Amino acid sequence: MALQVGGTSFGLFHRNSGLRIRAVASESATTSRGEENKVKLGGSEVKVTKLGIGAWAWGDTSYWNDFQWDDRKLKAAKEAFDASIDGGINFFDTAEVYGAGITGAICSETLLGRFIKERQNKDQVEVAVATKFAALPWRFGRGSVLSALKDSFSRLGLSSVDLYQLHWPGIWGNEGYIDGLGDAVEQGLVKAVGVSNYSEKRLRDAYDQLKKRGIPLASNQVNYSLIYRNPEDNGVKAACDELGITLIAYSPIAQGALTGKYTPVNPPTGPRGLIYTPEFLAKLQPLVSRIKEIGENYGKTPTQVVLNWLICQDNVVPIPGAKNAEQATEFIGALGWSLADRDVEELRSLASQIRPVIGFPVEKL
Repeated sequence: MALQVGGTSFGLFHRNSGLRIRAVASESATTSRGEENKVKLGGSEVKVTKLGIGAWAWGDTSYWNDFQWDDRKLKAAKEAFDASIDGGINFFDTAEVYGAGITGAICSETLLGRFIKERQNKDQVEVAVATKFAALPWRFGRGSVLSALKDSFSRLGLSSVDLYQLHWPGIWGNEGYIDGLGDAVEQGLVKAVGVSNYSEKRLRDAYDQLKKRGIPLASNQVNYSLIYRNPEDNGVKAACDELGITLIAYSPIAQGALTGKYTPVNPPTGPRGLIYTPEFLAKLQPLVSRIKEIGENYGKTPTQVVLNWLICQDNVVPIPGAKNAEQATEFIGALGWSLADRDVEELRSLASQIRPVIGFPVEKL
C-alpha cells in the first residue's frame, strides 16, 4: 500500500551498481507453481505471479514493527524474501517512502535491493520489482518523476525496475507526473507504469494521457479485501476490467484482521489497534469463523482463503506483506487452487454485513 490510515495520522514525510534484474520470468524457468500462476500487468509485457509480496513493513518504525527495527526483524524480512522466491513468487512491491526518513530505520527499497543482490550471489533468480513515486507537494513536473526514479535505482542497486507507480495523486501537477511516467518508459528506465490510490476519474484520465503516447497504464494499486470493497463500489474495479488495467490489491488480508490472529481480547498493536478495535473485531468474528470453516474444506488456512477470494475476482493481484518466512510460505498456499463460486458468494454476502474500515482519503478524490 501506502500510508497509514484510519484513526491514525498518516506519515507523508517519511550508483547505480550495474546490477540488473530481468523483469519477465523466462518461459523456460521452472518454479514450484509454474507459468499458470503468472499474469501480465495490464497491457504491458511485464509478467508476474498472481500474488506478490508487499514490502511496506520492511524497515518501517511508524506503523509496523511496534515502532522499532532491529537485526532480528531484518533477518526475518530476508527470510521472507528467500521463502517467497523459493516458493515461486517473483513480484515484490516497495516504495521510496517505506521505511524512509522519519517513518523508519532503513528504506524498504534499500532492503529489497540488498536481498536481491545477496540472493543473486548464490543463484540466478527472476525478480519483478515495483516501486513508487511520492507525489510530495514540493515536487513539480515530469522531471521530478525521473529524478525520484533514479534515486530509487540507487537505493535498489538496479538499473531499471519492472513497474513504476505514482503512489497517490498529487495536490497539483498530476499531468506532469503522468508525463514523467511516459518519459521513463520511453527512455527504457522502466518496463511498465501504474498508479496507486486513484479514483475512477483519475484512472481514466491517466489511461487516456498515456494512451496518446502509445503507452499502456499497467496497474492501479488500491486498498481491496473481503471487508474493504470500495473499489467495487466506486467504479475502480469495473474501470480496471474495462480498460485492461491490473488491480493490485494492498492490505488484502486487512492488515491481519482476516487471518484469525486477532480477537477482541487480542487486538493488533500500534496504530492498527486504532483501526481494528476490539469492538470491530467482535463484529468480525462470525465472518472469521466461517472463513476458517470453509478453509478446512479445502485444507487451507483463513489467510489462504481470503487471498484466494481476491484472486477469484479476476484481474486482481494481491500483495500481502510478509515480515517472516512463515507468512510468506503461507501466502504461497493461496495459489494453485480456486474457491468454488458458492463459497466466493457466501463470503461476499457475509462480509457485506460488516461496516468497512476507513480507507486512504485521496482515493475518493
